[in-house]
Amino acid sequence: MFGRISIEYKSADQIRTMRRAGLVVADVLDAVRAAVRPGVTTAHLDAVAEQVISRAGAASNFKGYHGFPSVVCISVNDEVVHGIPGDRVITAGDVVSVDGGAIIDGWHGDSAFSMVVPDADPADEALVRVTEDAMWAGIAALASAERLGEVGDAIDDVVTAGSDGYAIIQEYVGHGIGSAMHQPPEVLNYRTRKRGPRVRPGLCLAIEPMVVRGERHTSVLEDEWTVITVDGSHAAHWEHTVAVHSGGLWVLTARDGGAARLGALGVTVAPLD
Repeated sequence: MFGRISIEYKSADQIRTMRRAGLVVADVLDAVRAAVRPGVTTAHLDAVAEQVISRAGAASNFKGYHGFPSVVCISVNDEVVHGIPGDRVITAGDVVSVDGGAIIDGWHGDSAFSMVVPDADPADEALVRVTEDAMWAGIAALASAERLGEVGDAIDDVVTAGSDGYAIIQEYVGHGIGSAMHQPPEVLNYRTRKRGPRVRPGLCLAIEPMVVRGERHTSVLEDEWTVITVDGSHAAHWEHTVAVHSGGLWVLTARDGGAARLGALGVTVAPLD
C-alpha cells in the first residue's frame, strides 16, 4: 500500500502557516457546532461555515474539490463522510459529523468532529466519545512512533476496547496534508502488517478515524459523494491536522495545540510560536 511514495516534508515556516489555516478551521467548526440544533438545515450550517472562512480572508479547500459543491461536509446518522449540505433538517437525537478545511497562503488545514443532538441515544454518545478518544490515542502514538503504522495500532486498540459492536471504516483513511489537502502518505486507522513510512520532522498528517456501531461496509449514494453504512448503523468521525517537527508534536487545528488531551496521555506538545 505504501511502497515508494513522495512525501512533502514541511519547514518550520510552512508549519506556522498551516497553523494559521488550522485556526481558521477551528473557528469554522466551532461556529457550526454552536449552530447545530433541531430545526436547522444542513445548508444553513454550510452557510455559517462559509461566512467564517470569508471573514478570515481564507479559502475553502472543500468547495469545488473534484466538484464538491459545499464548504463543509455534513454527515448525519448512517452517513459516514462526505455528506453534501442541503435541505435535510437536523432533528433531536441525530448524530452529526462535520468535516471542514481552509487554505491560507496556499497551505491547508483539515479537521472534523461528531456530536449528538439532545436527546441522544447513550449508545451514540458512547460511539462519538470512543471515536474521539481513538483519534487522540493515534495522535499521541505519533509523538514517539518510528513508523506510521503505530498510529493505526493505537486507534485500533481504543476502538476494540470500546465495544464489541464497533467497526472501523477501512475504505477511508487519514492522509498527508500541506500544499494540497490530500497527499501521501495514507494514515490507516487499523492494524496491518505494513508498518508504513518512517516518522520524521516535517511530516504533517490529517489523522481521522471513522467508527460505526455495526458492520464496516459502506456504499456511496447517487450524489457520488455521500458515504453511508450498508447496514444503516450510525457513524462518527473525528479529525485533526498534526505536525511533527524537530521539537515534537503540534496539533495545528486544536486551539491549545492538543495540550489538554495529549497531556492526559503523557505527551507534551511543542508549538513553534
